[in-house]
Amino acid sequence: MNPIHVILADDHSIVRSGLRQLLDSTEGLQVAGEAAHGEALLALLAQTPTDIVLLDLSMPGLSGVDLINRIHHSHPNLPILILSMHVEAPIVARVLRAGASGYATKDCDPQTLVTAVRRVAEGGRFIDPSLVDSVVFQLDRPDSAGGLPHETLSPREREVLERIASGQALGQIADDLHLSPKTVSTHKMRLMQKLCLQTNADLLKYAVRHGITSS
Repeated sequence: MNPIHVILADDHSIVRSGLRQLLDSTEGLQVAGEAAHGEALLALLAQTPTDIVLLDLSMPGLSGVDLINRIHHSHPNLPILILSMHVEAPIVARVLRAGASGYATKDCDPQTLVTAVRRVAEGGRFIDPSLVDSVVFQLDRPDSAGGLPHETLSPREREVLERIASGQALGQIADDLHLSPKTVSTHKMRLMQKLCLQTNADLLKYAVRHGITSS
């Protein structure tokens, strides 16, 4: 029986190294290639046959739902399994709606990941057992059909997002909210992680698309 060929996409080399060791040492699985960012992944897929992509949700440049859409445009039948640190149900639901066949968290045990890879590569679907209940609830919500990852933000993160979207500098936001600049930067970093955004331009586009501004 031919092995299941897997392409790994994660911007951390130590994560890719660990995943390669796990998968290559598992009977019936073989890593076909690695990519550290979205553009490299697309180039690799253009020249490397594979059965499944094991994809980190947040990488530099092209990533997240946009990257899933690009992969499906070029390789409509290629299964995608997300492996991410994000556990928020709206984010998981959003990427599943975008076309990912499965979602596993980075703190899952190795055997769970192996099971997920095999199931998704064989045409099935997989959701990390720790997320099943919350994700099913999210998918069933009538108001979540478009996926709204900013619903996962804390009130303070939402406030920082609104002020950035309205054109305020981080220093001004810190002064207005009576916070240190470092704290505001931390809020910004966390909200961008939750929204799967990489740059200020991505953040502004997201805010405009969803009508998020400071009133």
